[in-house]
Amino acid sequence: MTIWTILASGVGVIVLLGAGTLLLPKTVHVERHAKIAASPESVLELAASNHGYQKFNPYLTSDPELKIKPFGPDTGVGSGFHFDGKEGKGTQTVAKVTANSVQYDIDLGAMGKPVQEISAQSLPDGTQVTWTMDMDLGFNPIARVFGLFLDGMVGKTFEQGLDNLASAT
Repeated sequence: MTIWTILASGVGVIVLLGAGTLLLPKTVHVERHAKIAASPESVLELAASNHGYQKFNPYLTSDPELKIKPFGPDTGVGSGFHFDGKEGKGTQTVAKVTANSVQYDIDLGAMGKPVQEISAQSLPDGTQVTWTMDMDLGFNPIARVFGLFLDGMVGKTFEQGLDNLASAT
């Protein structure tokens, strides 16, 4: 085997691996549920408020030094906060509020712009709360590989947030 054959084989493997990542999912969906002993209205009131969200913010549980700087109105569309901590920095803004849900636009800079939603459905003995995140990973091969692990990572964070929410209501 010549050096050129070895180099060509190496380049071929790298090209195949790079192209192979494009076969990975382009989008990621993370979802967690919890039954909470509170009304849907009280859950959504907290979720739509800068101050209220901080009562159950799961990132404050894992990073007590997390810096939070609110902006916009106190509650509703346009309210949000800048965050900066050990797990990253960015912004979270309330983008939409309906009778059953609050949707957030998250801006993580180069890490992406996921959309999260907290929805609340009345049950006979409480509220079914669902926390979701959807993220478009684009054509970035590294992001697509990273996307394979997001459910496990973000899912645990949502579970902590739902536990915090149950305690806060």
